[in-house]
Amino acid sequence: MNVARGILALVFCMCFTLSYCTNKYVLSVLKFTFPTIFQGWQTSTGALLLLVTWKLGLVEINGLSRSAAFSQLPGSFLFIGNIYAGSKALSLLPIPFFFVLQNVSEIFAFLTVIFTRREKATWRKLLSVCMLLGSATSLVVYNPRFGPSGYTWAFIHLFCVGTYKVFQNKSKTSHLSDLEEQLINYMSSASLLASLSYSTGDLFGALDFPLLTSHIFHAGCLGSAVFGFLLMLATVKLRGSLPQEHCGVWFFLAKVLASGLSFYLPTFNTVVSPIAFCSVVLSYAGEALFLYSDRFQ
Repeated sequence: MNVARGILALVFCMCFTLSYCTNKYVLSVLKFTFPTIFQGWQTSTGALLLLVTWKLGLVEINGLSRSAAFSQLPGSFLFIGNIYAGSKALSLLPIPFFFVLQNVSEIFAFLTVIFTRREKATWRKLLSVCMLLGSATSLVVYNPRFGPSGYTWAFIHLFCVGTYKVFQNKSKTSHLSDLEEQLINYMSSASLLASLSYSTGDLFGALDFPLLTSHIFHAGCLGSAVFGFLLMLATVKLRGSLPQEHCGVWFFLAKVLASGLSFYLPTFNTVVSPIAFCSVVLSYAGEALFLYSDRFQ
């Protein structure tokens, strides 16, 4: 890996950690639990920033046809489910627990390959899948204080994440670039979440939020939107510069870094039992073996 790619990977890890930690701070510490407002703000800001960078010539986006936009709509609905359920789950679960359950989404793509391409799985891949499932199961069984709401939203989130991966692999909109897909997702999400904020009551709840005029709250919301956008750009650049298996390694390292930082920062007060800690370690070991199987199969 050359220096430029190394810097890009480090920037990705930094944006990943800052994005999740900032989101966790706003959702859990400040207790802003209005996902349609929070995610609507993030997606509308992301769409605006993406359009601005496009007009400035910093990113390349081709003209989007109406047919291409409509063909991406199923993915956009999965994206909305992903960010909405992810926001609810992250507000209730510690960051390491959130990643343990999110890792199960890797199994969706694995099962799709097994059943559609009729490929034979290696013993390493099967063992890694069992480790991922076992860690998530033990986490739910031995830490009931986060359920059922936290785990329910987490499972909805991982289902949407896994299904979206399958949709990307099977989608007929391969002529769309990653940035073009993301722009459609942003605009669709911002429009739908804006309408849902009224019907769910989030709009009125947000107006009565005690910290609505707080500078800390404003900084947290601004940081969450900006870091989320930068993470999206860094992810697209990373996937365009490195092979898929190398990108997986950096995603793995970024999650380890974010989890470790959440244990260290007193703001989050992340205290887990020995069994929960072993579940987290088992999940990361399973993910590492999963990546190893992809790289050397």
